[in-house]
Amino acid sequence: MLFHDFAKKYNRKNSGFVTLVSVLAIGAIGVAIAVSVILLGVSSSRTSLAFQQSNQAMALANTCAEEALQEIRDSILFTGNGNLSIGEGTCSYTVTSQGGESRTITSRGDVGTIVRKVEIVINSITPTIGIASWQEVADF
Repeated sequence: MLFHDFAKKYNRKNSGFVTLVSVLAIGAIGVAIAVSVILLGVSSSRTSLAFQQSNQAMALANTCAEEALQEIRDSILFTGNGNLSIGEGTCSYTVTSQGGESRTITSRGDVGTIVRKVEIVINSITPTIGIASWQEVADF
């Protein structure tokens, strides 16, 4: 009977060890899952912020382009630069003459580290402003 009692105690000690290792393994897996979920959330937030800033920068670039068009409407001979600061961003524009009534407007919107740019080509000014193209550009 002595051996039998020793075997029961030994097996009880082993089952405690197995339980402890199992709890530690399950805990490690749980921590890994929690860290992954947190990192995915942070990454998603950064992506969402960049997307929002990109849309704001594009709106600012278009706003400055509209401001440049208003300058041309106010003064047919207008060429030059301008800028605006709206909300969290800024924008700037440049109007250059291509001869006659042709003009090119380059406009840039900046929000944080995001930059969006547009280029507008005007082929006539009077009696109305004729826009040949209005497109986003990678660089100018």
